[in-house]
Amino acid sequence: MRIALHTKLKPGAEPDYEAAHREVPAELVAAIRAAGATSWTIWRSGTDLFHVIDCDAYEKLLAELAELPVNIAWQARMDEYLDTAHDYSAAGTTAALPVVWQL
Repeated sequence: MRIALHTKLKPGAEPDYEAAHREVPAELVAAIRAAGATSWTIWRSGTDLFHVIDCDAYEKLLAELAELPVNIAWQARMDEYLDTAHDYSAAGTTAALPVVWQL
């Protein structure tokens, strides 16, 4: 399953957000993989962030990460940088983007 998300950074937070992602905790990376993600890529255009996640089941991924202390700490750190965060709900404001076209 492939999921695309759109989140937004606070203006001026770009350098800190990118620096944080150069040091994602190994424990978090392992937890994301254990929850079924095989790939998670983030692109940035200005303050707009576009995520593409390949995973077994998106809802399962969210459920398994939601209560993990390492993920809770990471999300708190990301909240410092984000205007629109991933809210960990499949139906929230950052729900998966609908597919319009695919080759």
